[in-house]
Amino acid sequence: MMGRDDIAVGVGGDGGISGAGDIRPNVGGYLPLIDQGMSTAGGCRYRQAIPPGRGGRLDIDTNSGVRRGFLPQGPRGYWPLRQPTAQRVMADTLSAGPTSVLLLGAHTNLALLLMTHPHLRRNVERIYVSGGAVRVAGNLFTATAANPFAEFNFFGDPFAAYQVLHSGVPVTLVPLDATNTVPVTEEFYSEFRRRQSTYEAQYGFQSLDQVLARRRRRSDSHNNTGYYMWDSFAAGVALSSMRHGETNGGGNEFAELEYMNITVVTSNEPYGARDGSNPFFDGRTKPKFGLQEGRVHSGHVQTGIRDAFCLVPGSNRGRCEDGYTTEVSGPEAVQVYVATTAKPNTNKSSLLDKEFCKSFLEVLNLPKNTGRFNISTQFPYYREVLYKPDFRNVSRGKPVIFDMDMSPGDFVSLIYLLKEPREVLDLKGVLINGNGWANSASIDIVYDVLHMMGRDDIPVGLGNTNALGNPTLGCKNSYAIPHGSGGFVDSDTLYGLARSLPRSPRRYMSDNLDHPERRQAHAYDVWQSVRKQLGPGEKITVLTSGPLTNLANISLSDMDASSVIERVYVVGGHIRDSDHDKGNVFTVPSNRYAEFNMFLDPLAAKTVLESRLDITLIPLNVQRKVASFEDVLAALEQRTQHTPESRFVHGLISMLQELQRKQKLYHHMDIFLGEVLGAVYMVQGSDLEPSVEAKAVSIVANTTESTDGQILVRRKSANVLKILYNLNNGVYYNHLANSLVNNKQSAIVGSFEEQKAIWSRSQKQFMADITKDMK
Repeated sequence: MMGRDDIAVGVGGDGGISGAGDIRPNVGGYLPLIDQGMSTAGGCRYRQAIPPGRGGRLDIDTNSGVRRGFLPQGPRGYWPLRQPTAQRVMADTLSAGPTSVLLLGAHTNLALLLMTHPHLRRNVERIYVSGGAVRVAGNLFTATAANPFAEFNFFGDPFAAYQVLHSGVPVTLVPLDATNTVPVTEEFYSEFRRRQSTYEAQYGFQSLDQVLARRRRRSDSHNNTGYYMWDSFAAGVALSSMRHGETNGGGNEFAELEYMNITVVTSNEPYGARDGSNPFFDGRTKPKFGLQEGRVHSGHVQTGIRDAFCLVPGSNRGRCEDGYTTEVSGPEAVQVYVATTAKPNTNKSSLLDKEFCKSFLEVLNLPKNTGRFNISTQFPYYREVLYKPDFRNVSRGKPVIFDMDMSPGDFVSLIYLLKEPREVLDLKGVLINGNGWANSASIDIVYDVLHMMGRDDIPVGLGNTNALGNPTLGCKNSYAIPHGSGGFVDSDTLYGLARSLPRSPRRYMSDNLDHPERRQAHAYDVWQSVRKQLGPGEKITVLTSGPLTNLANISLSDMDASSVIERVYVVGGHIRDSDHDKGNVFTVPSNRYAEFNMFLDPLAAKTVLESRLDITLIPLNVQRKVASFEDVLAALEQRTQHTPESRFVHGLISMLQELQRKQKLYHHMDIFLGEVLGAVYMVQGSDLEPSVEAKAVSIVANTTESTDGQILVRRKSANVLKILYNLNNGVYYNHLANSLVNNKQSAIVGSFEEQKAIWSRSQKQFMADITKDMK
C-alpha cells in the first residue's frame, strides 16, 4: 500500500538453542529464551497472558477484519524455506551501517542477535523501546493476581529484555508511565474521524474504530475511551529524538524524558532456590549461558498466570515481578533514558490536549509519501460479489457438517466435499476448531475456498481456542504443534498458497456492538442454525477432521443433539496393533501411541468417542495406507481434464511432497495427506471395498503428556466404534482424482489472478471477452 516493497521483512526461523546454551543460526524467536530448545514447539509460560481468541490474538491477527477489507494485495508473500528469517534481516541491516532500532514487542529477536553477533552492537546507534512500567503499575490484566508489576512487552521475554537493556547499547524507554498520559480521548477520536485524506489515515481510523467499538467506555479524565496510544506514541518519541538528538528531554517534541537507573527482573527471590521453575539452573551442574549461581537470574521464574508461588492468599495482587522494569542502584543498574509524560499541545485552543496527537493526525494526512491505493482502488472495477448457487430444482442429499482444524489436508477434504453433487451430499455448515493445527485467524482461508467454489451460502462457525476442561488462557497439549516450519507459520498461510486464492467478501469480523450482524458466528450458532433447517425425519452427518472440541461442546450444550445426528465420521486416533505401531505426536517423544487429533483435546475425544453416537473411526493406521504423495499426484496427472480446484490441490500436495523431500522439519507432511480419506470414505463407503471392524474402546484423558489421547481397546466400554482398517487404495486414489477434475460444481473464480482480471475490466468488457474465448 505504501509503495515500499523494497523493505526487507524477516519472520521466524527454525534454529534452536542446545542444552549447553549454544545458540544455533536463525533461532526464530517463537519462544522466550528461557524455554527455547532445539524445536519451535513449546509451552506458553508468558504468552498465555494474552487471550488467544476474541479480544486477543485473533483480533490482532485479523485486525478485527479491517486488514482483509482494506489493504491491497501486493506481490510479496510468505513462502516455505524462502522466507528471510528475522535474524538474517536484522544482521544484514546492521552490517550495512549505523542503525537505530525500534522495539514494539518482546525483545527475543534483538536479544538473540546481540548475543550471537556482539560485533554488530557498535552499529546500533540507539534502541528505542515501547514498554515497561517503572513508577506505575503493570498492565497484565489477565495476570494481575500473579504479577501486578510487569508490562506485556517485557513480560513476553524478561530475560531477553534484560539482555537488551544490559547490552551496552544506549536505550530510550517509552514505558506505561508516559503512554498512560496519552489516552485516546473522544475529542481525538472525533477529529481523527474527520481527518482521513490518505489511505493510511483511513486504515488507521478504521483499525481504531474497531477496537473502540469493542471496548468503548468513558472515564472522568478527558473523556477517556480506555485505549491509549502505546506503540504509536513510542514511535513518535523515537522519531523526534532521531531528528533533534538526546538533550535531556528538552529537545523531544512529544515527551518529557529523564535518565533513570533501572533493570529488568528475570526471577524472584530467594535466589539460588532450585524449585523446578528455572530451566537456566534446574537440573544442571553448570547454569546455562554462563549465568551465576545465587544471582538475579537464579530465583523462581514465573511459570504461568496461575503460578502458586506468585499468588498471595486473600489478595488479588501477586508477588512475582518477572518483566518488571524497576529502579535500582548498584551493579545491576543500567542508565536508561526514560519518557515520563507526554507534552501538552502548544496550541492551547486545540481540542487535542497532547502535542503528539496533533502531530500524529498531521503526519498521517500528509500527501508526501502517502499510500498508493487500498484494495478497492487497486483495481478499477473492484467489486464484492457473493456467489450462491441456485438449488431450487435440485433434490438434496444427506445434510453434512464438516468440522475442521484448517490443516492442509482439511482444505483438500473441503474442496472434495464441495465437488460432490448436492443430490448426494448437502454441506450445511463448516465448523472451525480453534485449538488445532492453525490459528483461528486462518478462518479467512476457509471463506476464500468457499468463495472460489461459489458457495458463499455455507455458514462458517468458529469454535473455542481451548481444549475441553482447560482454561481459556493456556496451551495445554497444543504446545506440541511447532510454531515454525511445518507448524503454525505454514498452516496459517496454507504453505504460502493462501494468497493465490480469490479473496472472499466474507471474513472474520470481531464482535461489534454497532454492527452485530457482521460478527463472526460461533460454532454452536452454526450448529443451532443447521438443526433448525432440518426437515421432518432428517438427521445430520458430521465429519470431524481435527480435535473433537466442537462436537464435545455441542453435545454438552445441546443435550438432545444425539437425536438429530445420524452418524459421525471421526478422522483421527490410533489403534495400536503392536508396540512397534507408533502414533504421530512427534514433538512429544514420551507419548508413543497417541494421534494428534486425540492428543490436542483428550477429554473432548473421551466425551465423544465414549458416547452413544454412531461413530465410524478413520484412524492413523488406515490413513497411512493412502498417504502416498506419488500415488495421489499420479492419479491427478493421468487425467486429461483439469479444473482450477484440481490444479490448486495438485499444487498444494506437490508443495508438501517437495518440502518433505528437502527438509527434515517437514518429515510429517504425509499425515495431512491421510486426513482426506475421511471425506472420501464418508461419501463413497462400500465403493472403496472397506474392511471395517466393531470394537469397544476407551480414551486416556487428562493424565500425563506421555499417555494423553491414547486409545485403548476394551472388551467392554460405553460405546462400540466402527473402525476402518483397510480399503482398495487404487479405487480411492482414482475416485479422489475423478472428483477433483470433474467440471460439475467447479470453481466460479479459480484464483486471485483470475479475480484480478475480473476487477481490471468492466462487466461489459469482461462478458465480451468470455464470449470471444468460448468461440
